[in-house]
Amino acid sequence: MTYEQAREVLQRLGQEHVLRFWSQLDQGGRAGLLKQIEELDLRTIERIRTLLGSPAAREDATAHKDIQPAPVVSLRGGEEREPRRIGEQALREGKVGILLVAGGQGTRLGYDGPKGTYALGPVSGASLFEIHARKILALEKAYSAKVPFYIMTSEGNDADTRRFFQSCGYFGLDPERVKFFVQGTLPAFWPDGRMVLESPGRLFLAPDGHGGILTALDRTGMLADMERRGLTTLFYFQVDNPMVEIADPVFIGCHLKHGAEMSLKVCAKRDPAEGLGVVVLREGRQAVVEYTELTDAQKQARRPDGELPFKFGSVAIHVFSLAFLRQEVAAGLPLHPAHKKVPYCDESGTTCKPDKSNACKFEKFIFDALPDASAALLLEFAREEEFAPVKNAEGEDSPATSRMAMMEKFARWFAAAGVRVPRDDAGRLTCRIEVDPVYAHSAETLQARLPAGFRIDGDVLLGKA
Repeated sequence: MTYEQAREVLQRLGQEHVLRFWSQLDQGGRAGLLKQIEELDLRTIERIRTLLGSPAAREDATAHKDIQPAPVVSLRGGEEREPRRIGEQALREGKVGILLVAGGQGTRLGYDGPKGTYALGPVSGASLFEIHARKILALEKAYSAKVPFYIMTSEGNDADTRRFFQSCGYFGLDPERVKFFVQGTLPAFWPDGRMVLESPGRLFLAPDGHGGILTALDRTGMLADMERRGLTTLFYFQVDNPMVEIADPVFIGCHLKHGAEMSLKVCAKRDPAEGLGVVVLREGRQAVVEYTELTDAQKQARRPDGELPFKFGSVAIHVFSLAFLRQEVAAGLPLHPAHKKVPYCDESGTTCKPDKSNACKFEKFIFDALPDASAALLLEFAREEEFAPVKNAEGEDSPATSRMAMMEKFARWFAAAGVRVPRDDAGRLTCRIEVDPVYAHSAETLQARLPAGFRIDGDVLLGKA
């Protein structure tokens, strides 16, 4: 892109101020700024400018007053049998791919690096990436399948993530089926609709949210890659949850049997204030409402039986049809504004760091695709089996609580196999337990592999993790 081309684009968008320091920039600074301008999503910029000029941009929780709890499917007893058969067949036929959102850093954990490289294995110290990759390898072995693994990184962690996988030999996966692609970014905006310059030669850019995965898949050719491989069904999850049952055949089978375009796994919230988006019915369509967009009254409400009416939360475990993802790329997801403290360049060219919110960032949420689905499924799961995210350094949703949840799950597997698990008088585990997914990926597969007379006398690590 040339200076003249950039000026023409910016004039069309009403953003001529972006070039006001051009004469002060060196050759590298000019090239960097032109590259940012060239990569702008012009359609989205125009949508944002329209939003900022509309009351819709100041949407608050009152916009969600006409909502009802959404219907949730709960499988009981033998109801899993037929969906499992359907899901396993889809895996064997190579119709299923995996989508992982892994653009975050470990900052909140006090860890310097991509969050996926954080060591979490209770005994092995396996990273989050390794835990997930070994589950996919277990799927490939169990179903004699080729399961492509698509990993969305960010500009800040893409190179480190690629190097990590390379240095670890892709954890046994075929590198040809491990595909990395970078999440998009969006500028921040002043209230008057102008994009924020962070420095004389740089726009302030922030990740465009997990919903940005749709445009990123299209922009980087990953959707075309999926189509070339003959995939029809994509399993989606986020990197910080080591408990997820990746491409669970029952979930895949329920999705396919229902003829759904998008399916979500949901679980009961542990308390009214838990930060999970809730599944609702709005204008006859299923949807997810962010917890920040509910009123306090909606969060705290109780039914006559004492249950929360908005009981079920989404934990970012989804299944999509590939055709639906392609449709949503063309349609475009809603944009959610958030007022934040954004570094900016003042009139003298000095970068300033504000002490209060001064500009608006915009994000897209993947669950906003749900109302567009002509058929959708919400499937209940037990959170102790599949949800123990690593978000905070301490307390709830920390490495300590996540490791304990993993070990308790493995302990249930051993107990089901008739193996005594050592505990103290308070019922707490007195040893550390870990099972590599390739060794066993369920209570049934563990029972089939354990040698006769197996006992737990101390820390246990089965298989290579």
